[in-house]
Amino acid sequence: MKFNRIKEIIGFGLLILSAVLVVLILGIIIFDIAIKGFGAISWGFLIDFPKEGMTKGGIFPAIMGTIFVTLITTLFSIPLGVSAAIYLSEYAIEGRLTRIVRAAIRNLAGIPSIIYGLFGVAIFVQGLNFGTSVLSSGLTLGLLTLPWIIATSEEALKTVPQSYRVGALALGATKWQAIRSNVLPYAFPGILTSSILGLSRAAGETAPILFTGVAFFIPGLPGSVFDQFMALPYHIYILSTQHHAIDQVRPLAYGTTLVLIAIVFLLNLAAIIVRYRFKKKYYI
Repeated sequence: MKFNRIKEIIGFGLLILSAVLVVLILGIIIFDIAIKGFGAISWGFLIDFPKEGMTKGGIFPAIMGTIFVTLITTLFSIPLGVSAAIYLSEYAIEGRLTRIVRAAIRNLAGIPSIIYGLFGVAIFVQGLNFGTSVLSSGLTLGLLTLPWIIATSEEALKTVPQSYRVGALALGATKWQAIRSNVLPYAFPGILTSSILGLSRAAGETAPILFTGVAFFIPGLPGSVFDQFMALPYHIYILSTQHHAIDQVRPLAYGTTLVLIAIVFLLNLAAIIVRYRFKKKYYI
């Protein structure tokens, strides 16, 4: 009995140590970026266009390009992903085919993002003749996010007790009415949280948009979804590795990185707030 207690203490201590190490390393990285990039942050940096070969000016086109492509990703991936999750969870007959589909979705969620970039070139840029554009990049990131949304949304639907469905059906509701009124409201916090987390990941991806629409520099904002665009992840890549004056623009690279981290943080914070409010509404 005493030996088991010792093992429990050791195991618990290792878990705490692992958590502390992860948080410490992450904190050091963020602190270093903040210290080196905070000096570049200003109102002009956020609303101005790049100037003089990107050595001066701001990152407004990159911010707006990231917002545009993320919006297209949202409109494509969330409705389709949630609908697929509802079908797999509530309508699909359990069997070998359904298990194969679920396994395929989970495998697709683990495929490197650059593969999605090449697939986006073949399908959207060349196959559908969308060209290198905001639309092609948004749809490619939508494909990247789709498996994650389907898998996590299905898990959120499965957490709703079966009695909620049975009770609605016993009162004469149709299957869809039971899902809409008794299942989706309780699964919605998990669905929305996972969707926002997936979108925040997509907003920071570089490889999928590298081949499908992002540009090194554009003098203005995209005029339509068929135009090229600038984006924060690619802008950081250029400033850090490809710029002709890397040392000169390094503070700008750190500042851009800090802005991207802030956007991702706000998306994650929104997910936490929404989840808390819906849990409070439906579980208390």
